[in-house]
Amino acid sequence: MSEEKKKRLRGLAGIVSKLIEPLHKSEKFKEKFKDTELKVLLNAKDGKYAALLVIDKGTILVEGIKNNPKKNLKKKVVGWDGLLQTKTAIFVEILQSNDRISVRKVVGKILTGRIKIRGIKHVLVLLQLFKL
Repeated sequence: MSEEKKKRLRGLAGIVSKLIEPLHKSEKFKEKFKDTELKVLLNAKDGKYAALLVIDKGTILVEGIKNNPKKNLKKKVVGWDGLLQTKTAIFVEILQSNDRISVRKVVGKILTGRIKIRGIKHVLVLLQLFKL
């Protein structure tokens, strides 16, 4: 038995991990993101765990982070470049939509305060990820 046990991701991190699993084998992904180093934090306000997406030179990995206390999610502690924060139901709606994500709907949710975004140019990389 190996000493390193694979950590089971919980909450939103588990959902995101399952969604990005096919990207590990995708040559398109490896080619497009070969020079990219980026960390995007996805936080479900009503969940217990946040997901940190780490893109590092053509590889992608998801880490689960407890989101209580709130200082666990600070930029200085985690070192994220972009933050997307909302409720779990809205995350699932965005991540599992089969058709293209409506920019109008997302902007509407930002204006009404349902979605919080920091570092928007880094968060927009998620759109490119899920198009692959």
